[in-house]
Amino acid sequence: MAQPNHIRDNILAWYARHGRRLPWRETRNPYFIWVSEIMLQQTQVATVIPYYHYFLQKFPNIQGLARAPLQEVLKAWENLGYYSRARYLHEAARKIVRHLGGRIPDTRKELLNLPGVGPYTAAAILSIAYGQRIPAVDGNVRRIVSRLYLIREAVDKTETLGKIHTRVAKLVPGHHPGRFNQALMDLGALICTPRSPACEDCPLEKLCMARRQKMEERLPLRKRRGPLSYKEGTAALISDPQGRLLIVQRPGQGLLGGLWKFPGGLLEKKEDLAQALRKTVMAEIGIKVRVKDPLISVSHTYTHFKITLHAFRCKLVGGDPRPLTCQAWTWAVEADLETLPFSRVDRKVMDALSFIR
Repeated sequence: MAQPNHIRDNILAWYARHGRRLPWRETRNPYFIWVSEIMLQQTQVATVIPYYHYFLQKFPNIQGLARAPLQEVLKAWENLGYYSRARYLHEAARKIVRHLGGRIPDTRKELLNLPGVGPYTAAAILSIAYGQRIPAVDGNVRRIVSRLYLIREAVDKTETLGKIHTRVAKLVPGHHPGRFNQALMDLGALICTPRSPACEDCPLEKLCMARRQKMEERLPLRKRRGPLSYKEGTAALISDPQGRLLIVQRPGQGLLGGLWKFPGGLLEKKEDLAQALRKTVMAEIGIKVRVKDPLISVSHTYTHFKITLHAFRCKLVGGDPRPLTCQAWTWAVEADLETLPFSRVDRKVMDALSFIR
């Protein structure tokens, strides 16, 4: 097997010619790098770039992010998905300003104490922003190492992750360690891809044990996962005499926490759509509705399940709205719907409303 310095030199030489020019690579500002790393979690680079620019325009420093209302932060994050990242980012910013003098920590222990910061994010910040010789092991790096060293164990096992971390730690140089970590990320994103890797263009082709045994397409191995579960939900479009729509704010925690939506909820097994809608609206906001005509059904896939949301026009026939299982409620005009943060599914429902067009 090749020596670590040989592997390292090949990767860095390739990165010098082919590395991506990305906005967060033009700075060593820890705040900018932290924001980018949180946004890049489970999200493609091309999707992140415009959000990164917009987010930093609105919150150019950690003090501004800490001062901002959570609703404003969630709105800036809208459609980027995995909204818990935005909530944790906001919570962490407040913690840093209040207790750490507004300075992003430069130790692993302190970073891991921040909401939303895990081992990979901490390592990326420490190596890229602070120049510490720490391996940053993400999915791209796990894939490269499993192929390079022919690791035949599931890479999502704790023991295997430890082995990979040890391998990468030997490769990270003392000089510009962040640059090397970014080079590995790019190699995984551009060349050593999950499917159909471009081995003929890889700087490690002659060193790769999986390539020698024609196993690059079969690695990395992962623990088997079951199929995604399927759920159905309902949403009520309730308007008042002024044409305003009734909307509710989701609980602060959990999936899409803090975002706004139309009243409604998930179906139980073998439940009629209209029946389910009447029941969930009553439980959520304490009003009786008459379910009228269907407006639209929209589908979406989340990380662990798929959902179809059925939206109906409804009429309020009894009771006064009050927050029971939601945080808040309001009658919203079109401008409110544009200003408040909603999920992608709810935006699809809005697209079917005539006054939004």
